[in-house]
Amino acid sequence: MDVNGAVAEGFEPVREAFVRNFEVLGDRGAAVTVYRDGRKVVDLWGGTKDVDGTAPWEHGTAQIVRSATKGVAAAVVLMLRQRGELDLDAPVGELWPEYKAAGKERTLVRHLLAHRAGVPVLDRPLTVAEAADPDLGAAAVAAQAPVWEPGSAHGYHAQTYSWLVGEVVRRVTGRSVGQWIADEIAGPLGADVWLGLPEGETGRVGRVGKVEAPEAANGLRTRPKRAVADAYADRDSLTRRAFGAISPTPDENDPVYQAAALPASNGIATADGLARFYASLIGEVDGGTRLFTPETMELARAEQSAGPDRVLVIGTRFGLGYMLHGSASPLLSDASFGHPGRGGALGFADPESGIAFGYVTNGFRKSVTADPRAQALVRALRGVLEA
Repeated sequence: MDVNGAVAEGFEPVREAFVRNFEVLGDRGAAVTVYRDGRKVVDLWGGTKDVDGTAPWEHGTAQIVRSATKGVAAAVVLMLRQRGELDLDAPVGELWPEYKAAGKERTLVRHLLAHRAGVPVLDRPLTVAEAADPDLGAAAVAAQAPVWEPGSAHGYHAQTYSWLVGEVVRRVTGRSVGQWIADEIAGPLGADVWLGLPEGETGRVGRVGKVEAPEAANGLRTRPKRAVADAYADRDSLTRRAFGAISPTPDENDPVYQAAALPASNGIATADGLARFYASLIGEVDGGTRLFTPETMELARAEQSAGPDRVLVIGTRFGLGYMLHGSASPLLSDASFGHPGRGGALGFADPESGIAFGYVTNGFRKSVTADPRAQALVRALRGVLEA
């Protein structure tokens, strides 16, 4: 398999792992970018732009990144706090009075980012059109009764994160999360990251779809654990209901869906855009822009939730909007923080090594938090740093 792009001296094992993803792990089209200390050291792409097509993946091809969007959206909230515009310990109801309904008056802003709000499900799922309407989405989560006392436990808010975070940002800034990202993050960074894809960028986005996974390859798990599979199969489980808060399942290739702004699930990015974003959270990029102060960076990765996840079934660890290194989401080291996209994408930063990583693909698997293709690249990168 031929791939395009370049790697800095010493990072050749990442190229080898990327090639192997196509040859052994079934990748059809993908890209990976790595920054170290704000400079690009890996920039690779290969395969086809569309999962079911023949046109080649080009430099600058973008893909939907699903829940990897959450990490970008979390930066909006943390930057508002950094600028003194938002208190993470403020009750959500002070900013959004309607949210006090149904026993949620003690919910804090930080609970939304740490998946502790207790509203991972909706009693009545939203249609795709309703989900794309920020007023309707906000009204639905505001009226929803929590399934646990807010702040007392954690469980992944797979879809409701969109309207929880989105409405807080709207109440504080008067702007949507997507517009804020465009104005304050992607624009200053020159990063190809969108929440609400502009019409002029649609031609760069490849078609995504499901791909089958091999049973295993050199110890890399390629299928979910039985407990997880059983939770997805149970229509009444929190797992099934949380991921089914939008029903029917959106067509992720629909331009109308891609133009919507759902901070939980439908961001679109290039691998470089994702890696460049994370590089800016831990240092200056290309000697220039930095988004997080050191204090905000430490705040982002300070553990807020750990242990059994009521939605994902397995044990998870979260900071403020970011997954932390652990068995559910193996990143580079204990210092790492970031977010995967279900069945594919991954973006994270590791301040100890100065590494920022972005991987995007057009082929989605059944894995939820630890896709074997992304993990193969992370393992190769870890080997480079330990050599």
